[in-house]
Amino acid sequence: MDATEALALEIGTRRACEALVVPRASLYRRRAGSKMKAAECGGKSPSPRALQPEEKQTVLDILHSERFVDKAPHEVYATLLDEGKYHCSIRTMYRILEDQKEVKERRNQLRHPVYEKPELLATGPNQV
Repeated sequence: MDATEALALEIGTRRACEALVVPRASLYRRRAGSKMKAAECGGKSPSPRALQPEEKQTVLDILHSERFVDKAPHEVYATLLDEGKYHCSIRTMYRILEDQKEVKERRNQLRHPVYEKPELLATGPNQV
């Protein structure tokens, strides 16, 4: 950036940035310095439509209830909709379960035994 600044004094900012293939926005941002605080630049703010902790706990209680303990969120969602109840989307149910580390592979994962390649030993012709 120092080279861009030096060249900008001689031929202008636009031409210097084009010559050195540096975006002008980067140069201007560097000139402005770090006036922004760490909290202002970056970081995601929570969505205003996000569920409140009490609502998340309600959904978690429903998913852990005796009735739905062995059902997938798709089934829970469909059952609750049939009853005229809506708490959140299917994806939100998965997000809540993921936060609790309760989403995992449901298939039986078989561990294959360690296979050792057989060693063929011949002591004479045509034995292998």
